[in-house]
Amino acid sequence: MKKAEVSEQKENEIKQLATTRAKVRASNARWDLNVAIFLFAVLIIVIILLFQGIGIEIVAPVAIFGLVMVWLVGWRRGRELYKTFYDEERAKLEQESEKKEKKEKKIKEAVEETIEEKIQKALRERWQ
Repeated sequence: MKKAEVSEQKENEIKQLATTRAKVRASNARWDLNVAIFLFAVLIIVIILLFQGIGIEIVAPVAIFGLVMVWLVGWRRGRELYKTFYDEERAKLEQESEKKEKKEKKIKEAVEETIEEKIQKALRERWQ
């Protein structure tokens, strides 16, 4: 029962840490070069429309539409990246956890062997 609780607790910690890392990575990678180029294109269109003497009642909706599109593209990309990064982080954390458990098991076995060897040595000395 106790192993199950510890395993469940480790699983929850891994999920929480993977979620945090994935959110940070996705928020940093959301605004890539494509989004910046699109935003720059919207800016150029707005400037051209203003220089052509087109009224603000037409230019403002174009600018708003462009900004909404930039936000939607960034949001969608962030959501896709989050899923990818979450899977990567979770796999990485599970591997690290397994390596740590194996290392702890090896250390425990080495300590047990050392203690066993000391006991056997003491017994041999006692019998001789």
